[in-house]
Amino acid sequence: MSVEGVAPLEFEKEVVEAENELARLRRLVESGETSLVADAERLERRLEKLRRGAYSNLSAYQRVQLSRHVERPFTSDYIAELIGDFQELHGDRVFGDDPAIIGGVGLFSGEPVVVVGHQRGRTTQERMYRNFGMPQPEGNRKAQRLFRFAEKFELPLLLFIDTQGAYPGLEAEARGQAESIASSLMTLCSLRTPIISTVIGEGGSGGALALGICDRLLMLENAIYSVISPEGCASILWGKEDPSRVAEYAATAADSLKITATALAEFKIVDEVVAEPSGGAHHDRTQTARLLSKALAKHLAELKTFSVDELLARRYEKFRKIGDLS
Repeated sequence: MSVEGVAPLEFEKEVVEAENELARLRRLVESGETSLVADAERLERRLEKLRRGAYSNLSAYQRVQLSRHVERPFTSDYIAELIGDFQELHGDRVFGDDPAIIGGVGLFSGEPVVVVGHQRGRTTQERMYRNFGMPQPEGNRKAQRLFRFAEKFELPLLLFIDTQGAYPGLEAEARGQAESIASSLMTLCSLRTPIISTVIGEGGSGGALALGICDRLLMLENAIYSVISPEGCASILWGKEDPSRVAEYAATAADSLKITATALAEFKIVDEVVAEPSGGAHHDRTQTARLLSKALAKHLAELKTFSVDELLARRYEKFRKIGDLS
């Protein structure tokens, strides 16, 4: 997908150029230039090969770049595709509303659920309004209010993770950023209702973990999940050595951190890696939502077979086992 004003990633430039040319040919065919039908068909076949070549063997840092793609589906996109009759709820009942986290009640496959997720923006104005998807303390407290709402009305909780981290500004610290994250973790640990978290893009630091305590953790194929960004890691380890090469070192850090969905599934941190359409989620949001819907429905059906006490016991064991390599 080529979007005006959005430069393609280096490794997908040839794909984007072919997509733009195919779109041009299709417009001409639709306007009556039937002699170009064969050219369009040939280019379509070539495009599929280009996509397979570009996306079949991505490095860890290339997946980092895809996880941040501005056209990648956000929480609001999945809500629009998957959740019927969605009613957004606002505010933490303490300080205010945080647009970096959205949540509310709706229907998933006809079943009432509570949905909470990070929300980024695409335009500069949207990004500023959403604080680039970095929650303030009131965002985490709004999420907690929705967690407890789900528990009170015995509704499954669907969480969508997509943030580079909690907002680190002075005002956030003054309003209790660390405490709000800790309270989110504590609330989710003991919440008496099924919880499924999905990393849909970039899952970074405590901001991501605040929505990451769950019964099942899913990750989209090109999502990442890490305690620190590759750039942050590179800056700490090699920044003083050669600040000009931090971007270069970020690729090394991404490999070493094991932040991709496949790597985390091997460590049994992630319960399922959800495939993305050819070319990544940003090439076909609707198909990505369908694939995710299928995975969510499967895990939700499995979780509903357990009693609440069984859910809590299994949730506890799930996180106790993290880091056990025996």
